[in-house]
Amino acid sequence: MAEDRKKIFEKIKEYHFEFKHVTVLFLILFIFQLVISFINKASIKDFLTTTQEWYQKESAEEIANLTATSLELVIESISKSDRQDAEQRNKIIQSFEIIFSQQQLSHNINNLSLLVRKKDKIIKIEDGKSLYNLLIEKDFNATELDSKEDEITKLYSSVEDSLKRTEQITSIITDRKTFHTFVPFVIKGEYLGAVYLRNTPDFSSISNRVISNYDETSVIYLSLILLGLLAMYFISSYTVKERDAAQKMLFEEHEENLKKQINYEKELIFTKRIYHTHHKAEKIMGFIKEDLRTLSDKNIDEIKFRVSKYSNFISRVIYDMKWFDPPVQTIRNSMFRTDLNEVIRFIIDNIFLRISSQSTAFKINFEPDNNLPIVNVNEFVIWEIIEPLIQNSIDHGGESNLVITVRTKYYPSENKSFIFIEDNGKGIAKELLEKNEDNLKLIFVENTTTKTQGLQNSGYGCYIAYEMTKRCGWNIDAENLNEGGCRFTITINN
Repeated sequence: MAEDRKKIFEKIKEYHFEFKHVTVLFLILFIFQLVISFINKASIKDFLTTTQEWYQKESAEEIANLTATSLELVIESISKSDRQDAEQRNKIIQSFEIIFSQQQLSHNINNLSLLVRKKDKIIKIEDGKSLYNLLIEKDFNATELDSKEDEITKLYSSVEDSLKRTEQITSIITDRKTFHTFVPFVIKGEYLGAVYLRNTPDFSSISNRVISNYDETSVIYLSLILLGLLAMYFISSYTVKERDAAQKMLFEEHEENLKKQINYEKELIFTKRIYHTHHKAEKIMGFIKEDLRTLSDKNIDEIKFRVSKYSNFISRVIYDMKWFDPPVQTIRNSMFRTDLNEVIRFIIDNIFLRISSQSTAFKINFEPDNNLPIVNVNEFVIWEIIEPLIQNSIDHGGESNLVITVRTKYYPSENKSFIFIEDNGKGIAKELLEKNEDNLKLIFVENTTTKTQGLQNSGYGCYIAYEMTKRCGWNIDAENLNEGGCRFTITINN
């Protein structure tokens, strides 16, 4: 369990909160709280509206029912003898008037009347005298003027049948604030009509006060959350800034260490390359000394030409020792006009064929194509390409009967030139022809060799040839031949 917690903790530590993360979190929390406040406010408004409608309806029905009950009790308490007494008549009318007027004194009650039907007309009674004449005296002519049709009588007509059938209170709501309440008016079990009450209760002051209190609470709550988030925001921002500053210093230090390491490795590799090419310079210096010892009047021009080439090559080797990555213009330039056939022939005749033991060890054939175009490449850079490839065939081809063939070929249709260096030796080890993750054959990778382990500065010949070929804008490939031996192919785009 403890190990699982540790893993979870380590997993969380992998994620680093940046300044932008804190900003996004702050905005999300604030917007979320704002939305919640609006939703709660809308819910409270809806609740208050529903509650008010229910209360208003119940209140209106209670008032109308109380009025109808009062009228019914007064009417049922009248006896036949009371009808002949004028004083009693006035008292009854006054009782009716009190009932009508008392209810209309209530706040928000706009209309109170008794609706009865006479044949095909609905009579609306709004005072005690008319009610007495109609119900006690049975004098319908006195109420004839109040039988005109209006909105109230239309509403009553729509619910009259339902009132007769169910004898239950019916309410109609218009404009979501006006309640039209009809209470069945029944005397001694006989349905006579309905008591009508129009009520427009106003609870806006209460609703506004509740909403206002909630708004104040929401503002205070949001303000506290905002202050808390702002405090968290500034603290987190300050912490993130300090962490970013520390990370920046760490990255800069790490970058500086990496640069030092890379420079050190480059210098180390460069040093190995210098040692690798050192023996070539020694060999060329030996040729120069030998030519100077054999100098005479008869061969002075030939030796001067050879020594000039040798010294220029040594100069190029020294230049390469000075520069790890020499400028491109010192390799490719329009001022260079090099004959590849001439350079290759000079390398074969004046470097490899000058070795005293070569006659029994190997043989080099050169098959030039005289149509080969001039190239704008420094000829001594070409030396650094051709020489290690031929030397590779000599070192790995075998100890006797080795034949090395160097051919040049130009294809005008493709406008390409090719240099082939092949031998009939043992060929290249299969593992060196495999490609690495950069799609490069291993034979051209630095410090790769099949020589005896322990030899210093080996494995750079083909690598140097590959690097120089790239700088010239050429391509190089290596393969084994079916009949035995290997072939290096250099492709030149003219």
